[in-house]
Amino acid sequence: MWSIVIAGLLLGLVSSLHCIGMCGPLMMALPVSHMTKRKQVLAIFLYNTGRIVTYSLIGVLLGLAGRRIYLAGFQRWFSITLGVIILLAVIHFYFKHTAIQPQWLQWVYAQVRQLMFRFLQSKRMSGYLFLGIANGLLPCGMVYLAVAGALTATSVGGSVLFMFVFGAGTLPAMLLLGVFGMRITLPVRQQLKTAIPFMMAAMAIILILRGLNLGIPFISPVIADVPGNVISCH
Repeated sequence: MWSIVIAGLLLGLVSSLHCIGMCGPLMMALPVSHMTKRKQVLAIFLYNTGRIVTYSLIGVLLGLAGRRIYLAGFQRWFSITLGVIILLAVIHFYFKHTAIQPQWLQWVYAQVRQLMFRFLQSKRMSGYLFLGIANGLLPCGMVYLAVAGALTATSVGGSVLFMFVFGAGTLPAMLLLGVFGMRITLPVRQQLKTAIPFMMAAMAIILILRGLNLGIPFISPVIADVPGNVISCH
């Protein structure tokens, strides 16, 4: 379990830089200026808690899917395939400068944005929680990486824990941004954005190495093709 916690937390902390650069404008747009400092902190905390709730719920679905893959004995090949797909997506983005996004997914994201706008206008404190829950459904390269990591877990609990710790890892930076109004200039945000493909490529390579069963602790541990035959997990 500690390997899951460490991996998810590190990914979350690294993702904080991306969150500040890309989600910063939304965070700064939260209607909290009229509140007392105490209520501002509560509203911002609820907003970010909502994101973590969504990530955890996604972890449940990913855990169920990943468990089926594990029980079927395809986890190694699934990890390699997933890594190759992410790597190809990164190469496509690098040369085309556009992300691969199906039409139906764009429609879903449009609905989520409308839902977020409705919660943004809410006068209730609970609206910030639901706003964060909705925000967790928006497209994000770092969340995609977390999804890939959670899918390779061998249990539902492991997937949920990975997604929860990932979200918790982004919390400190986002709280600092919201509470203290930390400003990030446009050039810095652009630099953070350009780093995303490299982070995704690194994650893709790790997934491929994980599926190759090289016996490298934490990076490429030996994964059994069927449950019960695991030689080593670190």
